[in-house]
Parts: sequence; C-alpha cells; structure tokens
Amino acid sequence: MRVLQPDIGLVSGDHVSAPSMGAEVTALFEEYRGPLFRFLLSLGLTAADVEETIQEVFLALFKHLRAGKPRDNLRGWLFKVGHNQALKVRQRRPAPVLEMAPLATPEQQAIANQTRRRVAAVIQALPELDRACIALRAEGLRYREIADVLGISLGGVALALERALTRIRNAR
Repeated sequence: MRVLQPDIGLVSGDHVSAPSMGAEVTALFEEYRGPLFRFLLSLGLTAADVEETIQEVFLALFKHLRAGKPRDNLRGWLFKVGHNQALKVRQRRPAPVLEMAPLATPEQQAIANQTRRRVAAVIQALPELDRACIALRAEGLRYREIADVLGISLGGVALALERALTRIRNAR
C-alpha cells in the first residue's frame, strides 16, 4: 500500500521519493518533449504557447505521480493532457481575424465577388439543420454544444457539418 506524505512523495509498500519521481518526470520530459511539441504545434498553438503548455503538462504529470495515480500508458496520458491543455489555450486566445489580401486587378475582385455570392447562395439553399449547424459552429460552439442546442446526436452534427462544408467547397 502507498501512503502519500507531504513534500516527500510516496512511502510504505512501494517507496518512491520526490527526488526519484523528479528523475522519472525528467526522463519522460526528455523522451516526449519533442513529440509533444510537434503535436501541440499541429493543433494551432504558437511556439510560445506550446512551451508553456508542455510545462503545464509535466507539472500535471508530477502531481499525478505524486498522488499515486496509475502509471499505465503515461505516453497516452501525456498526449491527452497536452490536447486538453491546448484546447484551453485556444479558447482563451481571441479568434484570428482573417484578412483578405488586396486584390490587384478588377478581374480578381469580380471573381472574388462571384465566389462570395455563390457560397452565400449555397448556404441559403442548405437544409435548415445543416445551416443551423454551420451558424453555431461559426459562432465557436463545439460539436457537443451544437448537439445539445439542436437536440441531435454528435454524429448528426458531424454529418450535417460535413454535408454543408462539402457543398460550400464545391461552390467555390
């Protein structure tokens, strides 16, 4: 049986001291920092946000181990906690403003205007459910929130969004 003692780690049955736990966390950090860094970058975080998130992940790991929680699949645990932390960072950050580069010629402006009109027409022609899903997603709601708002399943949200986005993509 493991008993948590303040500031010294785990004692009794399986003696694990804070220094040896620190060494374990350090070894895991050295092994998984690079893969976590690349994964978190792929989620759209900046390099600075990734560094901070990685620190949070390994602090959480130290607390997890210190509390005597399971050590099964620590690699998966690290990536799951990293993913969750990244989502929190992305929620706190304001949405990026998409700016179109100025168009050089009147022909390019006309083409862009035609494309916008076609996309708007496709959105108006979507079934009500698909249009509602797109609108809620554009407002930043997650799939589960959209499902709750519209009273449909997560699969229904995914299907409606995929259908709508395919039609919009084809209109461009």
